[in-house]
Amino acid sequence: MKIDDFLKQDTEWLKGTGPMSHIVISSRVRVARNIEKLPFSQRADKYRLEEILTAVTDAAASVPLLKNSLSVRLKDVGDVDRLFLVERHLMSPEHAKDVEYKSLIVEPKEIISIMVNEEDHLRIQVLQSGFNLRETWHILDELDNELARRLPFAYSPKWGYLTACPTNTGTGLRGSVMLHLPALVFTGQIEKVLQATGKLGLNIRGLYGEGSEATGNFFQVSNLVSLGRTEDEVIDNIERIIGQIVAREEMTRKNILSRSKEALVDRVWRAYGTMKNAHIITSNETIALLSAIRLGVDLGIVKNLDRRTINELFLITQPAHLQKIEGKALTSNERDIKRADLIRTKLK
Repeated sequence: MKIDDFLKQDTEWLKGTGPMSHIVISSRVRVARNIEKLPFSQRADKYRLEEILTAVTDAAASVPLLKNSLSVRLKDVGDVDRLFLVERHLMSPEHAKDVEYKSLIVEPKEIISIMVNEEDHLRIQVLQSGFNLRETWHILDELDNELARRLPFAYSPKWGYLTACPTNTGTGLRGSVMLHLPALVFTGQIEKVLQATGKLGLNIRGLYGEGSEATGNFFQVSNLVSLGRTEDEVIDNIERIIGQIVAREEMTRKNILSRSKEALVDRVWRAYGTMKNAHIITSNETIALLSAIRLGVDLGIVKNLDRRTINELFLITQPAHLQKIEGKALTSNERDIKRADLIRTKLK
């Protein structure tokens, strides 16, 4: 595979399929693993880092779940391609920095990806559209077992899997769900929901994980720690709390329709009108406006668009995707003009 091949297909995290996909954008499970007797990535010299890269690449090549995968040294691709992979949620923004001894493995459907030499030797990720956390974990568990047969992972009978960050020690598992919560934001309830979620042992981040803002009413909710709990307990806790948040968002949407429908309709169509007529538009403004339109589509206010088109616009209007489509590097102003042109074309 080549990186450009991904541009020809829907990315898994924005397919708009799966359970509760009107609110739950995607489910992701990630585990942190390190090879025993080798220093953590941040403490390893260049010879050890190369040893880790070789060991992981060789092991992954023989795993059936990773057949025909893309395997790329990040130093061999440009800045736009690295950002492109981040925008598709195949790797973290942190993995796109200091790339000399880092690599990425992605299977063809973009469900599985492995970051090599990020904070840990391996960050193994499985991602699926909709509320599929349990199924996502089962895929990852199978993949983890396959890799463990080929790589000796650092493990302590007392502490579990040993990781660079203490919060990942134990199972090394981080489960997360990407939510679209415009109704809770619209009614001013979101702060209370986020505070309550934090008290229940979950962390709330933005669209691209740690360090990112909750742009466009997207919120990524994940467990804080993995030590002292089994994988099933972690997944159960996330599923239970996410179920409550989804139920509250659904109820709030119904209440808005019955009590403040005209205000909502006005907001949705103002967003639609702005996007359909803009000649210059930024990435952040696009995400915010698409969020309102997506809510309008979900509630039947906008009938000439479907969720798949909205999801496609979310992705292809991102900076790296615009430049990949155009086939060349663009300045910020050129991207804003190209983005508006692309949106107008799609909305026609």
